[in-house]
Formats: sequence, C-alpha cells, structure tokens
Amino acid sequence: MTPYDQGLAKNPANYAPLTPLSFLPKAAAVFPNRIAVIHGARRFTWSEVYARARRLASALKQAGVGHGTTVAAMLANTPEMVEMHFGPAMIGAVLNTLNTRLDAAAIAFMLEHGEAKVLVTDREFAPTVERALALVKVKPLVIDVDDPVYTGDGKRLGKTDYESFLASGDPAFEWSMPADEWEAIALNYTSGTTGNPKGVVYHHRGAHQNAVGNILEWSMPKHSVYLWTLPMFHCNGWCFPWTITANAGTHVCLRKVEPKLIFDLIREHGVTHYCGAPIVHTMMINAPAEQKAGIAQKVHAMVAGAAPPGAMIEGMAKMGIALTHVYGLTEVYGPAAACAQHQEWSELPLDEQVRLNGRQGVAYLLQEGMTVMDPQTMRPVPADGETMGEIMFRGNITMKGYLKNEKATDEAFAGGWFHSGDLAVIHADGYVKIKDRAKDVIISGGENISSQEVEDILCRHPAVMMAAVVAQPDDKWGEVGCAFVELKDGAAATEEEMLVFCRERMARFKVPKKFVFRPLPKTSTGKIQKFVLREWARSAEAIE
Repeated sequence: MTPYDQGLAKNPANYAPLTPLSFLPKAAAVFPNRIAVIHGARRFTWSEVYARARRLASALKQAGVGHGTTVAAMLANTPEMVEMHFGPAMIGAVLNTLNTRLDAAAIAFMLEHGEAKVLVTDREFAPTVERALALVKVKPLVIDVDDPVYTGDGKRLGKTDYESFLASGDPAFEWSMPADEWEAIALNYTSGTTGNPKGVVYHHRGAHQNAVGNILEWSMPKHSVYLWTLPMFHCNGWCFPWTITANAGTHVCLRKVEPKLIFDLIREHGVTHYCGAPIVHTMMINAPAEQKAGIAQKVHAMVAGAAPPGAMIEGMAKMGIALTHVYGLTEVYGPAAACAQHQEWSELPLDEQVRLNGRQGVAYLLQEGMTVMDPQTMRPVPADGETMGEIMFRGNITMKGYLKNEKATDEAFAGGWFHSGDLAVIHADGYVKIKDRAKDVIISGGENISSQEVEDILCRHPAVMMAAVVAQPDDKWGEVGCAFVELKDGAAATEEEMLVFCRERMARFKVPKKFVFRPLPKTSTGKIQKFVLREWARSAEAIE
C-alpha cells in the first residue's frame, strides 16, 4: 500500500457516477430561458424541459415504474421523445426506443422480451401498436402522444394522453442520480434480419461518454442548433438527445425527412448541425437548386452507415456542408469512431480528399480502442492497407451486453474486444477503412471481391443515385456480383453502359455480371437491406 492509497477514499464530495442526467439540471440552471426544443409552433425553454422531465419521472413512479423497469417509446422525433431520454432514467428505469417502421410482430417481441411496463406511443403508429398489443400477453400501460404537427389518421389506444399524464406529476420532483454508473439507461434492439433481434443494453457511463464524445469529435460550439433528421429511436439518436442538452443547444424536431423541409428548417432556425444515413445526404444533394438556396450559416453534417461514396463527399462539399464521416454500431452507442480530418487535407486534390475522408478513421477520444484484428488469432493485422481483418472496439462506449442472451454476449466480447462483424484494413497512418461486412464478401473463382469497393465506383456514375452489390450463385465461378442500381430521377442507364463504366475502373473479375435497375429496399434509418437483395439475387424471377 502506498501513501496514495491511505485516507484518500472516494466520497460524495470527490466522486459522482457519470450519467447524462447531470446535463439537464445544469442547462436549466445556467440557461433557463434559452429555447431548448422547437417543434412546429411549440417552443420549450430549458427550464420548461427540466420541469416536464421531472413531471414525467414523478408520474411514472406513481404508475409503479421503478429501478430496472422498462419504459418503451414508439415515437417520432418530437419534444416528448427528448423528454423520454431523461424522465424514466431519473427514477432508475430503462428507456426502450422502438423502431417506428417495424411490423407488429417485431414490436410485440420487443415489448415482451424487454418486459415493458409502460408504452408511450404516437397516434400515427396506432395501427401497428394496436396489432402488437394484441400479441402481448402482459399489457403495458399505454400513454398516447397526440402531436399537433401530425394531422393524419391514428386513434388513441391508452386510457390517458401524455400531457394529462405529465399534469399528474410534480415539476419539483426529487429525483436521483444512479447509484452506479454501470446501471442500465437504455435498451436498443438490433435489426434482427436473421432471427429475433438482440436487446443491446446501454449504461449511464457509456451514454455520458458518447454524448460528450460527440461534442469533442465535432468541435461543437456552445448553443449549437441541431436538426433531428436522424431518428431518435436509432441508438438513442446516436446519444444526441444528451449531447445537445450538454451543449445547452436547441433541438429542432422533424417528423418526416423531406429535403425541402430540411432546407426550410435549416434557414428558419439557423441549424448548425445534423446527422443522417447516406440516403438523407443523397436526397439533399439531388434536391432542386432553389431548395438549397439562401443558407448563410456554416452547416456541419455527420454521416454513418455505409462508407460515403466519393460522389456524396464531393456533392456535400459543393453545397458548402462540412461532412464528418463516423462509424459505429448499435453495440457501441452509434458512432464510436470518426474520420478525424487534418487541415492539410484541404490542400490536396479533390480525389485524394475523397479517398482520405471516405475512411472510417480512428476511435472516438473517449472510446479506449478500435483496431482491426484476425478474429481467429486476435492479433492486429499489418497497417498495409491491404490485409483484411475484423474491426473491434473496447472501452467505455461499448454496451453492457445483450439482454437475456449471455451466450451472444460472451461471443461478442471474445478475447476482450467487441467483435463488429465488419471487415476492414488499417492504413499506414492508423486509419481504418471498411472493406465489407463479413457476410458481404463475394468469393468469385477463389478471388475475394469487396462489394463496397464496387458500390463506391458505381456511385460515381452520373446517373446513379445509389447502388448495392451482392453475391449471385454461378455454376462456373461459384458466385458472382449482382449489382442493384437505383437511378436518379429522370436519369437513364443501360446494362452495357454500366459494364463499360466498371471495366474502365476495376479489375475484370470484380465487375458485376448482372445489373438490375430498380428502387432499393431500405430500413427506416435509410440503410439498404442487403438481405432482401440476396434473396432476390438467388431468385432468377426476381431480377429478370
């Protein structure tokens, strides 16, 4: 024992568990009258948001919600969803944000698996929720949100509405911080494209660290104005409900992603930051010029999902929007790596800028580690930009594990690292570049083909809006590439034209043997559903 171990124990004066809950009372105390949330004609200050979150916590406690209880939310990007990121956690409950585009069976599974005691749901999603509730054995308390911005169909399903529920709560409710930062704060389900989805459990420490990490990696100034183009149900909005609160910024809510509305809100409210999947940025790039006009402030955007093709990076630059490429998974709270930009890159030729900025980059400052390793030997691959391995993470911005699935948790953390399932290389400068999902590599005649490499080239064609390449069975080669191509509005292209375009830009064995021109199936977060395309590629009738 050293002198530093004697009489220097943790105590309430020198130690507090890390939690994003700490951000809200600070924002309310320091900037009480600053606009915190904008949604249509509704405006809430930080003091009002704090009072509403306390009312929510109080009302939930009166309804029997307590430590370790799951509170589910089937909500659009509305003020209520912001408040849900604080109220349940104030009493030790766990927030489960549900993907609003899922079917009733999937929602029912999540409600039952997560043992939701309360479900807060928007009237728009009533048809799905009603069917889901019919499948659930133990019914949760249903609370309806009737958003005045939404004017479509959808009935109320619960015995009370959100505003009435809040009215029953105490705005001065004495809530408490978690006793342990390792306590669960949120439950997020994976997509579940094969079998039932897995429940990813977040802890307070990770949510706090990633929320702060977003500010650091983006160099966000105080009082940033953030547009909610990204669904808050997706990895808790990449932790940005907590990030913008820590920043004492402004949440600008958005129910539906439409390019015109996005540009209108950017102009009207002076939006400085937004996040989105590649499809969001592609839609914006291809919007009419008149919709993009008149934006005076600097706008920063984050993109994640598939690596952005060169055409996207170039298109955003031409619009004057600074694009930051981030990478992550549900299991690491959304983005846990970023392509940290160097000032000298801006002086390089555009092609080289595109290459450098198209990489997944390096670990977030507050994530301990990100590397590429051989999953069998658990040894790092050489930094040669060629040798592929699996991307792995470890550190504070990593899930507790999978709910009620110890086997999957152990497999995910084998060797002391989280296994992402993404295949990548490391360049000499230490930056990671994804080559493919493990299941997306096409092995043709003994040669490995990165579908992402081919997709990137296809997206450079002036007529192509987006592309996805999957394996198609082949008697001679085992499997070959099948390219599904979605063209821009009003554009045209032929299979022969695409063949020539590809042959000029890649090795012959990498060129897809089949081109299918059609809209691509996508998830609610804009990711291309490759599992659907794989099914189509195996069925001749589907692509003829």
